[in-house]
Amino acid sequence: MSESKQTKQTSKNTTENKGREELRQSPMMAHLLDSLEKGTDIGHYGRLTFIMIARHFLDEDEMVDLLSQQPDHNAEEARALVLQVKAHDYNPPKRERILEWQSQQDFPICPTPDEPGTCNVYQELHFPEGIYDHISEFYEEQVKAGEHSGSERA
Repeated sequence: MSESKQTKQTSKNTTENKGREELRQSPMMAHLLDSLEKGTDIGHYGRLTFIMIARHFLDEDEMVDLLSQQPDHNAEEARALVLQVKAHDYNPPKRERILEWQSQQDFPICPTPDEPGTCNVYQELHFPEGIYDHISEFYEEQVKAGEHSGSERA
């Protein structure tokens, strides 16, 4: 391997490791990463949750690599799911949504659902500022929509 290719590969591995380390600050994401690395089926909502959060810490190829190890799931399907989440620019799900999705599948996305405050990635991880801005704009639009529909009823 040429020296420049080796340097790029080392840099990529360092970036990937840093992203995984950051994700592991969330016990739920550590649980999902461990399960993915073992090839355990984390279910559709587990994959969706993983991508919605991990896309802010890992590159597309690493996510596809992890997800393609799922039973009955290949790299093409994994990449399609990653691209779908990116195209819709989904925000990371709130704890309540994760628990709702978890109730619809066998795999426990949140390993400690009975412990209040766990599986709240907004408390456990630090996302890029744009995520918080996007969420704030969403709620502002919801309030305005509520005020507008409320005024029509009066």
